[in-house]
Amino acid sequence: MLCAVSFQRYGRLYYLDPGELRPQVGDKVLVPTDDGPEVAECVWAAQWVTEETEGFPRLAGLAQDEDLRRDEALRRRKAEAKVAAKRLIREHSLPMKVVAVDHVLGNGESGGERSTIYFTAPHRVDFRSLVRDLGATLHCRVELRQLSARDSARVQGGIGSCGRDLCCATFLNDFEPVTIRMAKDQDLPLNPLRISGACGRLMCCLKYEHPLYARFTESAPAIGARVTTPEGEGRVVGHSVPRDAVTVRLDADGSRSMCSRADVCGSRRDYESRDLSGPEGAAR
Repeated sequence: MLCAVSFQRYGRLYYLDPGELRPQVGDKVLVPTDDGPEVAECVWAAQWVTEETEGFPRLAGLAQDEDLRRDEALRRRKAEAKVAAKRLIREHSLPMKVVAVDHVLGNGESGGERSTIYFTAPHRVDFRSLVRDLGATLHCRVELRQLSARDSARVQGGIGSCGRDLCCATFLNDFEPVTIRMAKDQDLPLNPLRISGACGRLMCCLKYEHPLYARFTESAPAIGARVTTPEGEGRVVGHSVPRDAVTVRLDADGSRSMCSRADVCGSRRDYESRDLSGPEGAAR
């Protein structure tokens, strides 16, 4: 049995074993973290799944009033740290942009309070004086961490060109390399505005369908090849990978016909290149 929770609205989903609990959508639950249990919202009620759930972390319980008050104080401290960081960055005239803030309230187990401020910048930044001023303003330990463009999009979230939440902000755990060759193999326009994601880099989803295009290219006749179809002979003038089909211009009337890849015989060039002196050739 599994349930899904999120620490912020439209944020990344985390799957956990509910144990004996049966949280419903909208319930506040406690999720175990390295800094102690944190409050999250259940966005997918506990239900049975076919996968093995032994390796998933288990919910620490349902959030009580004290947990909700602590969570509210944590969110307030995050907002204060973000406002202070933006103000001090302007005062220090640093080319930085605050992306997110993570704050840990002080307790006996994890020590005193600390804030981690994530930012983006076009290059490396000397922020030593900024850290000192932030520590004096927030009265806690402060860490600054620079994020890449992809990590920044993951933290901030957003909506992709497909109309859905960004993959990196919902389910992607690691960024796999994406190359311009993948866009070429999928016959996509090499316009940066069309093939770039919210981070400004090549869209991660180019990686998803690339194996399908590679397998299709290996088995389908190339564009320009002579083939035989149920409607007659012709020449391949296009591919339709999602439909697993090829477009053929027929010799008979010059019309175009879309045929399933399974219905298209091998190219005539391959046929004519075979050795007709063997037993198969003699039979023909």
